[in-house]
Amino acid sequence: MKTRKTNYTATFTLFMVAFLLIAFSVQSKEKYALVIHGGAGNIAKESIDDEQEQEYLEALAEALSIGEEMLQSGSSSLDVVEEVVKFLEDTPLFNAGKGAVFNIQGDNELDASFMCGKTHNAGAVAGITTVKNPVSAARKVMENSPHVLLTGKGAETFAYEQGLEIVDPGYFFDQRRWNQYREHIRSNVNSRRQGDIRQSDDENKMGTVGAVALDKEGNIAAATSTGGMLGKKYGRIGDSPLIGAGNYASNLACGVSATGHGEYFIRNMVAYDLAARMIYKGQPLEDAAHEVIMENLVDQDANGGIIAIDKDGNVVMLFNTTAMFRGFVNAQGEKGTWIFE
Repeated sequence: MKTRKTNYTATFTLFMVAFLLIAFSVQSKEKYALVIHGGAGNIAKESIDDEQEQEYLEALAEALSIGEEMLQSGSSSLDVVEEVVKFLEDTPLFNAGKGAVFNIQGDNELDASFMCGKTHNAGAVAGITTVKNPVSAARKVMENSPHVLLTGKGAETFAYEQGLEIVDPGYFFDQRRWNQYREHIRSNVNSRRQGDIRQSDDENKMGTVGAVALDKEGNIAAATSTGGMLGKKYGRIGDSPLIGAGNYASNLACGVSATGHGEYFIRNMVAYDLAARMIYKGQPLEDAAHEVIMENLVDQDANGGIIAIDKDGNVVMLFNTTAMFRGFVNAQGEKGTWIFE
């Protein structure tokens, strides 16, 4: 009887050990990742004091924490990038949503895009002024309309019909951004005729937020949102709401969110070009990103950067400017936030 009991105990112990080893193995192979950005530009390090830098880094870290908790709990990459970008839109530090810059007429015009890597469905909005969170409107376009891109009043009407929060345009007013706008107008008014304002300051071109996530199911999603270019001319739309230029996602390769001088990102279809190099040339994410950002764009004197995640959970945050507000976290516990090199 004693021998039988001993054998039972030994068998049970071996079973538990095997179970724990299998569980640990499954957990250790679990893949998820999140990468975010808050814009890139040729920003002098001395132009941001220690307190401001800490404020930016804390905001990026909080955005990552929101996404990390969701990914750990099994949320979809779609839900994760939407919530993270909504947080960045609600944070006045960044040029999206509440912190959007002003156009030439002194208004805030917002753009956003959203893409699902599993289905390759996509949605976007541009030139909107009353939707609190443009990224949510872009997702609604993707999921609840037969279209990819809606603009202006039509996009706002659609967002209202979808039950999204609509605000007075004054909600987006930020005193710091208004001061930047007034200084921009003042510095240009004597150099060129009204309505033909120059755009020479790189920092005026580099305002965007974005997020790319890979969830536990292996699905990738990407979202990008922006207030556009400071002092942008009438009706100007940049790369952020254009699928393939400022945003792209495919489970076959990677998810990408871009930030930079939009006209160049449109001409080069930067986000799709990066993914296409992986799909058709078999390039690793890092190599494809380097060719696109550090070679092609640099050859054209185009400034900006990208964040990306491939289907294996590898993360790239690459920029050819002096700074990019960025951060990432993954299933292995690696994480961090940065502004400069």
